[in-house]
Amino acid sequence: MDLTILYRGPLASCDYDCPYCPFAKRRDSSEQLRADRACLDRFTGWAAGQTGDRLSILFTPWGEGLVRSWYRRALVDLSRLPHVRRVAIQTNLSCRTDWLADADPDTVALWCTYHPGQTPYDRFVAKCRDLADRGIRHSVGVVGLPEHLDAARRLRADLPAHVYLWVNAAEGHTYDDAEADRWTALDPLFPYSRHPHASAGLPCRTGESVVSVDGEGTVRRCHFVRTELGNLYDGSYRTALRPRPCPLAVCDCHIGYVHLETLPLYDEFAGGVLERVPARPAHGPTFAAPRGGMRLP
Repeated sequence: MDLTILYRGPLASCDYDCPYCPFAKRRDSSEQLRADRACLDRFTGWAAGQTGDRLSILFTPWGEGLVRSWYRRALVDLSRLPHVRRVAIQTNLSCRTDWLADADPDTVALWCTYHPGQTPYDRFVAKCRDLADRGIRHSVGVVGLPEHLDAARRLRADLPAHVYLWVNAAEGHTYDDAEADRWTALDPLFPYSRHPHASAGLPCRTGESVVSVDGEGTVRRCHFVRTELGNLYDGSYRTALRPRPCPLAVCDCHIGYVHLETLPLYDEFAGGVLERVPARPAHGPTFAAPRGGMRLP
């Protein structure tokens, strides 16, 4: 079985203080960190034993995972397993990058977010260049707030040409066409992020070939639908995997709507869905963008 897993354990602490994030500068207690490590170790052990399946794994922690040694070790160990096709993590890249020397660069990948005002610009760009020098697949992006536009333009100019710069529409912010065009000039796929996608009743890969797993092993179709499908560790989730329509009115997060079958994003990101790396050059003439300046339904 080919299975994509979005894992989110109890970790909720972050070393940044972004005003648009509810987990900014949150600190987990020592007990909470030990619990998170135990959950991650259990998940990694389970994944290692699934030799009859082909797994793709994306870690989507509420907090910053890579400042914790157990997340770095998990990515290294999982990347070395022959039945793991891809292992990736969402990160602010505040950690060092030398640990990646032990990972398999054909399997490991990073989804990096730049947060202006939270880290020195030159330091962040230097880490991105180090990833490129190491041959580590990665994307880099920003939240599309008006005050981030100049930093995003500078970032696009300074990143290696092959590195995709994505832009997430800021929650609660309305983009007029002129503003949306400015962001689309940096990220041709920004129109997919501009408006929530109508999703009710539409086919989605979540719940069939894509699932969400929490620290206790509870399996759900995705992070945004709370209905449980079973448990990872007793195998009860397997009988619940099947095609199913989305039960929500809209889907407004990339890690959700990328799996909608009505959108062409599996083609756009073929081979790089988890790390948000397009199959084609992000600024080449063949790079597709949705028409009309809006998200497609």
